[in-house]
Amino acid sequence: MLPRMQPAVLVQQPAPFDDPDWIFEVKFDGFRSLAYVQDGRCELVSRKGKTYQRFKDLRECIGAGLKVDSAILDGEIVCLDDEGRSRFYDLMFRRGEPYLYAFDLLYLNGVDLRERPLLERKARLKEVIPGSASRLLYLDHIEKQGVELYQMGCERDLEGIVAKPKRSPYPTARKSCWIKVKNPSYSQAEGRRELFEARLRR
Repeated sequence: MLPRMQPAVLVQQPAPFDDPDWIFEVKFDGFRSLAYVQDGRCELVSRKGKTYQRFKDLRECIGAGLKVDSAILDGEIVCLDDEGRSRFYDLMFRRGEPYLYAFDLLYLNGVDLRERPLLERKARLKEVIPGSASRLLYLDHIEKQGVELYQMGCERDLEGIVAKPKRSPYPTARKSCWIKVKNPSYSQAEGRRELFEARLRR
């Protein structure tokens, strides 16, 4: 049985930055998930530790496509438009095909990788991700230039970026060094709070 793990949390700050010791990724807007894969089967677990009961086709695709004995991936379940941008409401209301954008590899074939440097974990992750026809996608990154990626993301109406120290181990749930910088003009953030409050009242 695979060990249960806690996903790293993101600490928000208002402004992007450049730093040669950090990498920067696009922040996709979806449902955070750890993917537990073993013997061709996949379980998707939320940030709060709840197993997603939906996404059956996605789970089957990941389980069949990931050619490993066992693995634990960290990622984001998303729906994408024709330009590759995440569409949160399509995901929420099941209007599109879901994908898992994986950005970290915590465990592989019986080996816990969380103490390995981030860039090493991402390199191992990239090696095991299937080809372009899969619904399991690898989330790439750039180094040094967080400000440029952030500006590009704002221009394309993306949610923001995530910054991570490139030599760091996987952060613990209590202490995180991962930073998110959100786009203040992100169009899909409008009405989000009201939507969730309405769903809670049902």
